[in-house]
Amino acid sequence: MSEPRSSEGTTRRLPVLDKSPQDPQDPYDPHEPQGPPDAGPGPAPATRGGRFWSARRVPAALVALPLLVLAGALLYDVAAVRAHRPALRARRELARQLAQRPLDDTWVLVGAGVAAALGLWLVLLAVTPGMRRVLPMRRTHPDVRAGLHRGAAALVLRDRAMEVAGVQSVRVHAGRRKADVHAVSHFRDLDDVRADLDAVLGDAIRGLGLARPPALSVRVRRLGRKG
Repeated sequence: MSEPRSSEGTTRRLPVLDKSPQDPQDPYDPHEPQGPPDAGPGPAPATRGGRFWSARRVPAALVALPLLVLAGALLYDVAAVRAHRPALRARRELARQLAQRPLDDTWVLVGAGVAAALGLWLVLLAVTPGMRRVLPMRRTHPDVRAGLHRGAAALVLRDRAMEVAGVQSVRVHAGRRKADVHAVSHFRDLDDVRADLDAVLGDAIRGLGLARPPALSVRVRRLGRKG
């Protein structure tokens, strides 16, 4: 690179700004090795998210309402007895029936069976997540969770399947573990249509971004002739 010349034909050097390495406004130090700039923390790798847990509002309301009524009745009965008033007729009748009936009585066994079934149902609701209609998606950020409704996933797979040549109609059932696809072809060989559906729908399932992609099951048939 040539140096600029003045109008008199003499060579003139350009001024050079000299800054010490200790200058806080210029952190550059020519004696220190310069590495690549810090790019900062990158995006977190995608992780597999767990299933969404249901709030169980309806079962909780069905259990809380009878318990509230029974607790209120029991509290009123205890207060009435403490006030030297007769106990509720229902409680006296229940105490008499429990004292007279043996343990192998039919009604006692039926009541015990109903109570045990109700208890098992509540335990099952407590240990299972529920929300089977929502498919969890991969978590690309630790603070963000996303889910895809099974109906929306089935609609996406159906639209992609209808793009395959030779497919006349498609019925898709998207489950948590398997996606069942039933297609009707009106031309082309069935094996060719099935191969194209396997490839297209396989890419579509991977594109959904699900934490646990369901297995694909494709069935193709020819529409029977009328008459």
